[in-house]
Amino acid sequence: MRDTVRAALFAAGDALRGVSDTPRLDAELLMAHALGLSRDTLILSRLDDPEPDGFAQLLARRSAQEPTAYITGKRDFWTITLEVGPGVLVPRADSETLIEAALDHFGAAGPATILDLGTGPGTLLLAALDQWPRASGLGVERSYVARGFATRNAMRIAPGRAEIREGDWAKGVAARFDLVLCNPPYVESGALLDAQVGEYEPHEALFAGEDGLDDYRILAGQLRDVMAPGGIAILEIGAGQEAAVSALMREQNFAVTCRTDLGGRPRALILA
Repeated sequence: MRDTVRAALFAAGDALRGVSDTPRLDAELLMAHALGLSRDTLILSRLDDPEPDGFAQLLARRSAQEPTAYITGKRDFWTITLEVGPGVLVPRADSETLIEAALDHFGAAGPATILDLGTGPGTLLLAALDQWPRASGLGVERSYVARGFATRNAMRIAPGRAEIREGDWAKGVAARFDLVLCNPPYVESGALLDAQVGEYEPHEALFAGEDGLDDYRILAGQLRDVMAPGGIAILEIGAGQEAAVSALMREQNFAVTCRTDLGGRPRALILA
């Protein structure tokens, strides 16, 4: 006799305790995927169903450190659900700090135009466009795989309002934008990462030279040329990088302020 969904979730949470910081959540997301349901529907009405075929295989993949988002093919971020998969950086809740900072700055009216440099699967661009339905924007991404995800996400989330373009940061971008967003690679090349990150997610979206600052050095000299008068740029930073990245930006005559994430860590630099 099969276990119920409830029992299977309990066992799966225990099995993932040494793998994930959110073992119960991961188990619920995998179970909802196996059943073809939303997580809310699963929790509210399907806990007494029999465990579905295929759940054990999904759990085995997660136990081998494969990211939950790659297994399910999607990830929630801000108010949107993004299609994701191997070859793109998995969106993280910490990056929502950039959207929060933009919302505080622009309010309900929002910016008219948005640029997302290194857009990945469209994470920051599409979250901002969903927040401000009258805005339009451009996502620049060098990875062919990531551009494919971003294009599909854009057609679903912000049809007709988002362009996805191949590019190397702001090089070749002629227009100017009210809001520029960027979550560049910022991990030091010798850093040791969790297996679920280092073994699965694309290294070109993670590592940025010996000190993790290579891409900030490039961006520092480009951002002014793509910012509209009165516009702002918001950059994500890693642990311990606030002072160094702020100094790079102040050398380019930016006024710099910092916003912390929900954990109280410096996470976003606002440049004006």
